[in-house]
Amino acid sequence: MASSSAVRASGVSKQVSSGGQPLTILDHVDLDVAAGESLAIVGSSGSGKTTLLSLLAGLDLPSSGEIALAGTSLNGLDEDARAALRAGRVGFVFQSFQLLAGFTALENVMLPVELAGLGDARARATAALESVGLSARLGHYPQQLSGGEQQRVALARAFCGEPQILFADEPTGNLDTITGGHIIELMFELNRARNTTLVLVTHDATLAARCGRRLTLASGRVQAQ
Repeated sequence: MASSSAVRASGVSKQVSSGGQPLTILDHVDLDVAAGESLAIVGSSGSGKTTLLSLLAGLDLPSSGEIALAGTSLNGLDEDARAALRAGRVGFVFQSFQLLAGFTALENVMLPVELAGLGDARARATAALESVGLSARLGHYPQQLSGGEQQRVALARAFCGEPQILFADEPTGNLDTITGGHIIELMFELNRARNTTLVLVTHDATLAARCGRRLTLASGRVQAQ
């Protein structure tokens, strides 16, 4: 893979069994995302968007084809090796936030930094939360935060380790229009400041339009990019 590529998929397909019969979710998908680029993956429900994102991030494995992440092929790597590759390189923002209820905002953001073995986890997490306007919420638990505040914690967590690549699955899907717009601004502001590659799954036309490129899926196939 060329050094300028952050994520590359070559002939990627994914099949699962449904009712004893094979079901094709993705069918020979090719894409190449350059370092620092922003890509929106769009398409109707059931088109394979979230499955593709999971494969690109190494959270799941394709049935066939090859995926390379941050310059390393995922083919042949087991789950632990893929997790080690993501550590310190990859951040995630999920529609459902995925915050740990028993951890404060600060502790939620610190955790992946500590798992990645990076130093100064508390200082890094504090700075990340300050950068998304949550300096007054460090000691609050998820249930004490609004939906928009929880998503900002998730965004701070994703960027805290200064990842090379950020994967986001419907990051504004659970937010109202005003709060969602604010989250979009934060994402692209942090992207510009740190040159982080963004790969986003979204139904949000405003968010997709902000990305440098758009990939459209339909029935598991790439229709346009």
